[in-house]
Amino acid sequence: MNLEIVRLHLAHIKSFNDIPVHGFVIKHPRAGAILVDSGVGWGDEDLIREWKVVNRHAADALAEHDLSPADVKIVINSHLHFDHCGQNAVFKHAPFYVQRGELDRARKSGDTIQWFDFAGARFELLDGDAEIADGVRVVATPGHTSGHQSVLVDTADGSAVMIGDAAYTADIYAQAGDADLSKWPGQHENREQWTHSIERLHGLHPHAVHFCHDARVV
Repeated sequence: MNLEIVRLHLAHIKSFNDIPVHGFVIKHPRAGAILVDSGVGWGDEDLIREWKVVNRHAADALAEHDLSPADVKIVINSHLHFDHCGQNAVFKHAPFYVQRGELDRARKSGDTIQWFDFAGARFELLDGDAEIADGVRVVATPGHTSGHQSVLVDTADGSAVMIGDAAYTADIYAQAGDADLSKWPGQHENREQWTHSIERLHGLHPHAVHFCHDARVV
């Protein structure tokens, strides 16, 4: 099956190494458009100010690819930090695929809970690796958070992975356990788990790796 991946530019976080925030759409001929991560939301002015977020509506990013929010039939959240689930409510008609442990973690933390745990949100809770649609699966990659997951897609060129925050940048991914993370606080919540997850992704030998916070594709 020829599945296409398109990148959405959703925001910039200027106070954290001026990183971009990307979401991704998997164009699936049978399941419809599958969104991976929804960017930063609106309404929490303190957070926007603290992180110096330059934000963008997901609908505008989708329109650049001739898509609308209504075309999105499934949302996969790599994890539930504010810059990955902030516009989930734009897609309240769709189910949200997330690791059960990640939802528990995020609810306990309470951070920007209104952006993902709103009235009517439908969660499809996963316990580890799972197939979401034909040619699309998630693999558990804990470490950044305890319930982080990455998304693998079968494309015409081979398997592609949307890595979420399993590695912020292409350099961190390439260097894995040897990466200098002094400029990247928060890259891991658990270093041992994180290193194991990066090694696991390397072991899958993906044809392409797409990053939420780096425009490069490995």
